Amino acid sequence: MTHPSFRLVDATLVTMDDDDHILRGTLAVLGGRIAYVGADDTLPDELAHLPPIRCGGDYVLPGFVQAHIHLCQTLFRHEAESRPLLAWLRERIWPLEGSHTPETLALSAELGVLELLRGGTTCLLDMGTVHHQEAVFEVARRTGIRGAFGKAMMDVGDEVPDTLRETTAESLDESIALARRWHGAEEDRIRYAFAPRFVLSCSDDLQREVARHSAEQGWLIHTHASEHAEEVAFIESTRGMRNVTLLHELGLCGPRSVFAHGVQLDDHERHLLRESATTICHCPSSNLKLGSGIADVLTLLRQGVNVALGADGAPCNNGLDAFTEMRLAHLLQGPRHGAEALNARRVLHMATRAGARALGWEDRIGSLEVGKDADLVRLDRSDPRLGLGSDPFTEIVCAGVRDLVRDVWVRGEQLVADRAPTAATGLDPARLLAEGSRALRGMLDTLD
Repeated sequence: MTHPSFRLVDATLVTMDDDDHILRGTLAVLGGRIAYVGADDTLPDELAHLPPIRCGGDYVLPGFVQAHIHLCQTLFRHEAESRPLLAWLRERIWPLEGSHTPETLALSAELGVLELLRGGTTCLLDMGTVHHQEAVFEVARRTGIRGAFGKAMMDVGDEVPDTLRETTAESLDESIALARRWHGAEEDRIRYAFAPRFVLSCSDDLQREVARHSAEQGWLIHTHASEHAEEVAFIESTRGMRNVTLLHELGLCGPRSVFAHGVQLDDHERHLLRESATTICHCPSSNLKLGSGIADVLTLLRQGVNVALGADGAPCNNGLDAFTEMRLAHLLQGPRHGAEALNARRVLHMATRAGARALGWEDRIGSLEVGKDADLVRLDRSDPRLGLGSDPFTEIVCAGVRDLVRDVWVRGEQLVADRAPTAATGLDPARLLAEGSRALRGMLDTLD
């Protein structure tokens, strides 16, 4: 497959490289990869012929990486209000997920991808629902977004509905078949991630087998851990140990593992996360909405744990906006650690390089460096919210909003142009709104 070549000229380049260089200049893309980052007047002659896109000083930075998303839930936005985690799952989310058809799941995924791309997210780690996961992979293939995806695995749990419960063998067999088909697809734009939902809905045998296959095949592991006090207390009372300690005993900790939330952690669990190189994905808006608490992100970072960012699902924060998550992550550490606790530069790293590291793509994305894929976001600096300050990191994290995203590229393919999805994505907002509204009404009718 041939990928585009072009130049972004007169851009303010927020590189997110090892030295956090920021420079006014040119970024050249050759065959979908970054071929030059530097001053306009030192561009090599062999790249001077590339078609220019004049940026007028706009910020250009790596695409955001969200390391915990539920595309299957986008259709349920606003439909699970005012509930703590376990009631939220039991009363609304699991019944709604269980009523998905391949068609409604594809609509939900398309709506989610549309929102992510228009907000500058170019890569995601997605946890699907139990059935029809093929539909989500097809949406990822068609739309051009980068990501790792996996079907949810749920083989135990008294409160898991029959529409989602599966046997251990069924869960493993289907997951492995999907991984063999999709891992590395589209020139490695799509990868597979095992998705055992959480300890309360997964048997020990299932989780041990997930750990074994991940180690043998290099597939990611994506699960929830230590999100809510009620969840942690139940695990302690029934298993005699805390959540992350149990996951470590089962073999799920490791450099290919991403644990969403990590709100309710003790010192020993943080030690296990650091020693095993497990990533925590911080989801601040979801944790606030469900009353789960505020993760102690600064302590995790100080202890050497990789921490990425994610919006979780639309029903538990009402959006999939990277800017919201960045701003909250920046602000929420202040009451515990002081106003200077988590600066904007570090938060932007969480939204780019840390996410890329979590998904095993740090050699390909997460910074603007020669040889990496051109997963890029252009932000409009003609708006006073971004155009007046002297610190780009603070401007982007503290004042950035998704309507400032002008253009988005994945591997050089333009997926958003002048704030609208391009034809390459196949995403039609009007169609998705109409079809999604009809689909949701039908799903809600089946539950009433």
